[in-house]
Amino acid sequence: MLPFAPFGLFPLSQSITYAQTLSALEEAPKATLTFYRGIEKEGLRVNGDTRISQVPHQSPLGSALTHPYITTDYSEALLEFITPVRDSAAQVLDFLQTAHSYTYQHLGDELIWPASMPGVIDEELDVPIAQYGQSNVGQLKHVYRHGLWHRYGRKMQCIAGLHYNFSVADELWSELAAIQGKQADQNFISEGYFSLIRNFRRNSWLLLYLFGASPTLDKSFVKGKEHPLKELDDESLYLPYATSLRMSGLGYQNNAQDGLFVCFNGLPSYTNTLQQAMKQSVPAYEALGVKKQDNYFQLNTNLLQIENEYYSDVRPKRNSKQGEKPLTALNEHGVEYIEVRCLDLNPFMGLGIDASQIHFMDLFLSYCLLSDSPVLEEAECKEVADNQHNVVLDGRNPDFTLMRKGVKTPLKSWAREVLQEMKALAELLDDKQGGQQYQSALALMLERVEDSELTPSAQVLHEMKEKQLSFSEFALTQAKLHSAQHQHALEPKKASEWLEIAEKSLKKQQDIEISDSMSFDHYLADYLKKA
Repeated sequence: MLPFAPFGLFPLSQSITYAQTLSALEEAPKATLTFYRGIEKEGLRVNGDTRISQVPHQSPLGSALTHPYITTDYSEALLEFITPVRDSAAQVLDFLQTAHSYTYQHLGDELIWPASMPGVIDEELDVPIAQYGQSNVGQLKHVYRHGLWHRYGRKMQCIAGLHYNFSVADELWSELAAIQGKQADQNFISEGYFSLIRNFRRNSWLLLYLFGASPTLDKSFVKGKEHPLKELDDESLYLPYATSLRMSGLGYQNNAQDGLFVCFNGLPSYTNTLQQAMKQSVPAYEALGVKKQDNYFQLNTNLLQIENEYYSDVRPKRNSKQGEKPLTALNEHGVEYIEVRCLDLNPFMGLGIDASQIHFMDLFLSYCLLSDSPVLEEAECKEVADNQHNVVLDGRNPDFTLMRKGVKTPLKSWAREVLQEMKALAELLDDKQGGQQYQSALALMLERVEDSELTPSAQVLHEMKEKQLSFSEFALTQAKLHSAQHQHALEPKKASEWLEIAEKSLKKQQDIEISDSMSFDHYLADYLKKA
């Protein structure tokens, strides 16, 4: 195990308290407290019987390899909508709405599944692996997904979620540096984002409680496997107080990576631990092999084929230049934004998220950034992992407790404390940006803490029981409601713009395929060498 030492990192708020920082920011210009966010929202294409579509990615949606806004994740049927980065929640949601409306015009009778957990999957091979064309980079993405299949199974890879990308204005970094008597250089910014990440991991149990929406799943998902779930009806399994089974051992918190420790105390320690995992060969993967005859089974035999294989609730990110590897970009240029990965799709919302959740996410993440953030010691790292594991399975239990520095603490009392600490920040943000959106979002979350029946996970179970629906029947009903909401035609100019984007992406994929000058074997060897 690598050391927990922060490699020279100094916490962002080492000598300045949270209250002092807020006080200093009261006099800062309005632009200082501007946030930027982008959303990546996944959703399975399904048929009317809730089963995953076997139809290839439709050409009017463009190339999944090169389209900037509509792509696929693991499965050919797992759509992923990517918004541009915007400083307005309304603009992000409007873009997401347009992307859904355009897509629905080309889906025929298919629906976009609104829940994080899939519907009926009779067999593993019913989950088609995404195709990205014949180019080397397209084949690389496809083979990587084959590796995920052999390592973790296909079913796990078709779970859908919502990724929330967040950054703050340069003016805020300048203001924070001035408060601390430092320079607002890239090292300071990277340290600041890791300060945010450490506090995020301490408090992410709160997001799982507030926004978890997967307390139940279809029986077919765990067919033939041992599990702790109880029978809800003939077709559904659940846990009575679960919040997000997607984030449990049944979903993306996969046991294959249990022995992998990644240090979030600073950029050097983070990239170093991931790089070590990308070099560590695993006997079971060696036994599988990389290639037999002309068929690739995985990219390599290492614990992680590439850095994206590490399943984490949050990641530091940097936009890479063409041909540049993500960890290389982070090491050489520093952190540009953070990606939150623990959010379920809310099946009651046509876009999986709404404005109040966006405003709370901004409030929560800026609170994590501005609060004191000491390094994570080994004991606290274990507490963080245990708290996350337990809240997804039992977080709405009235007697549920978390571990806080070795002391059992009721979830409600800790949640109240954290949300109360956000009040002054919410008032400051509303004052700077105008309106009451942050205080309103905070009030809504306080209601969920006081009454767990208001949480999405509780509402899912309530709806199923009240209407006597299985999980798949419930999600299908919601999918049809959302389809009706998205079916309205785009204005001709907007539809034409999106069709042009799709056509350009197809042409770009074709150009990439024509320009390839080496075999895939050589391309892969070169890629892994650089990685």
